[in-house]
Amino acid sequence: MATTEHPSSRLRAWMLEGLSDMGRGVQQAPHAVPEPPHKGQRWWRVMCLTGVDYFSTLGYQPGIAALAAGLLSPVATLVLVVVTLAGALPVYRRVAEESPHGEGSIAMLERLLSFWQGKLFVLTLLGFAATDFLITITLSAADASTHLVQNPHLTGVLHNHQMLITLLLVALLGAVFLKGFLEAIGVAVALVSVYLGLNAVVVVVGLWHVVTASHVVTDWSSALTAEHGNVFAMIGVALLVFPKLALGLSGFETGVAVMPHVKGNPDDTEEKPTGRIRDTRKLLTTAALIMSVFLITTSFITTLLIPGKEFKAGGQANGRALAYLSHEYLGNAFGTVYDVSTIAILWFAGASAMAGLLNLMPRYLPRYGMAPHWARAVRPMVIVFTLIGFLVTWIFDANVDAQGGAYATGVLVLISSAAIAVTIAARKAGQQNWTIVFAVIAAVFLYTTVVNVIERPDGVKIGACFIAGIILVSLLSRLARAFELRVTHVTLDPMAERFVRDIASRKIRFIANQPDRRDKAEYRDKIEQIRRDNDIPAAEDFVFVEVTVTDPSEFEADLTVRGEVLHNRYRVLTLESSSIPNALAALLLHVREMTGCTPHIYFEWTEGNPFANFLRFFLFGQGEVAPVTREVLREAEPDRTKRPRVHTG
Repeated sequence: MATTEHPSSRLRAWMLEGLSDMGRGVQQAPHAVPEPPHKGQRWWRVMCLTGVDYFSTLGYQPGIAALAAGLLSPVATLVLVVVTLAGALPVYRRVAEESPHGEGSIAMLERLLSFWQGKLFVLTLLGFAATDFLITITLSAADASTHLVQNPHLTGVLHNHQMLITLLLVALLGAVFLKGFLEAIGVAVALVSVYLGLNAVVVVVGLWHVVTASHVVTDWSSALTAEHGNVFAMIGVALLVFPKLALGLSGFETGVAVMPHVKGNPDDTEEKPTGRIRDTRKLLTTAALIMSVFLITTSFITTLLIPGKEFKAGGQANGRALAYLSHEYLGNAFGTVYDVSTIAILWFAGASAMAGLLNLMPRYLPRYGMAPHWARAVRPMVIVFTLIGFLVTWIFDANVDAQGGAYATGVLVLISSAAIAVTIAARKAGQQNWTIVFAVIAAVFLYTTVVNVIERPDGVKIGACFIAGIILVSLLSRLARAFELRVTHVTLDPMAERFVRDIASRKIRFIANQPDRRDKAEYRDKIEQIRRDNDIPAAEDFVFVEVTVTDPSEFEADLTVRGEVLHNRYRVLTLESSSIPNALAALLLHVREMTGCTPHIYFEWTEGNPFANFLRFFLFGQGEVAPVTREVLREAEPDRTKRPRVHTG
């Protein structure tokens, strides 16, 4: 008789698609199995996904440059382009080579630090990454809604509804990702193609008007010379205002974050994805070149063709310089099409940020035990990020200017960390010339970051809120998962397997021992104590189990068990793990499945305050071992009759 699947079961399966069922017992902890490797997308298609963020800044970058530098806007933009091509591009091409699975510079820096300081450092960088990506989503949606509300044909209908429109745009973005990632890439390709095509038309027409009205160039150069005197003064001022133009660097981190979606070669492997690295470099280089051309030409035509007063607040070109030119020189019909395209790409600019979040966060937090196991599934995380986007939008009242400082801070911190990471990588590789080059680039970005923080400290404050939130949620999650079986796989070497097979013919008895001198007296005294405490006959034999704690901040890991005979008499199983109780519980469950017998393990009580011992377990993987081992076994094996026995005396 056929059974009908319950709707809640279907919903759960849809939400957790690509996530394995929670492991029970034996060799597997409750952890996610990643989806099978997909075929990926051509690099230029993935470039469009990052480009909706990167290229959409053309909607406001020329206006920002004009407000910051005035007549010097083209020169200041040229500085931005030089920094892009000579600084950010080489850095991220190296990041793509060093971290080809999308973790970016965070993974490179993670390898430099271990233990809890490494985890806290990564959580801090993740906080800035979350600031960058989430503010990209909310700021872009707010900017799109601003353009929509200010449209002359719609302002009467949509006036005072900007908050509602922004929330709707964020929700629609989340819906696209709930539907599927491939749909997001398809939408991005269409939007970027149309948007760049329309911008090319505006640029060509603008340049034509500059060429045909030759006095425009003469008037601009004369005014520039009168204002700044000489070329060196111009360059100096351009360098000073450069930090205000830093939003034009916003696409590089997402370029490497979505790297796993690049197709690469058919013979690529996860260990050596040569084609993916090559094509990601093409992606980064092509995007940077396209953007550089547009940045220079758009800043040039907007500065020469738009009166300076129109860039200021209340002016017709404020925040929409290219849209102003499209209406002015190509008519309202073309201008309306350009407006629609700008609104669409600004809205969808959050897609690259969402893709970056979906690739970055699940790679770290679940592995640290600092997020639930379902955090590796795409759809639940889309819902979480969308809800956070709602909260950020509400807090900032869908105001673009209020979020600008946080956006710039997140972008610059990530680029600076990437520059530092590749400098260290080049130094370790013995590449002295590259080390010097990357060190100079890192210094430039650190200077830019510091200047931006001094001018707009609200960005650091917002980033600190994200960091504090991530650390708090992470620690609470780690606490909630403290008694979870974390070992993903158990392997016994031949000697260890021989010990287990031999003792299984009688009764499997293990003694948990904290290794000290490891001399004959230590093991003899331990056996005598266990026999006295538990009233075990002398005829029964034991196998010692000794766990060495490696990095207690790690959460999930494989477990390798090695056997050895000490002093020609005592059989000892040695293990290395981040947590003693979890390692012992995993070994007991594995032995049970391997032999079909119920193993027994014997402990002595740990002296000291129970709460202090729990903190030692939580932070350092040891402490009150016996009761914690029993609790891990209880959660992993609900059936009490099948559960390995824990004895404490």
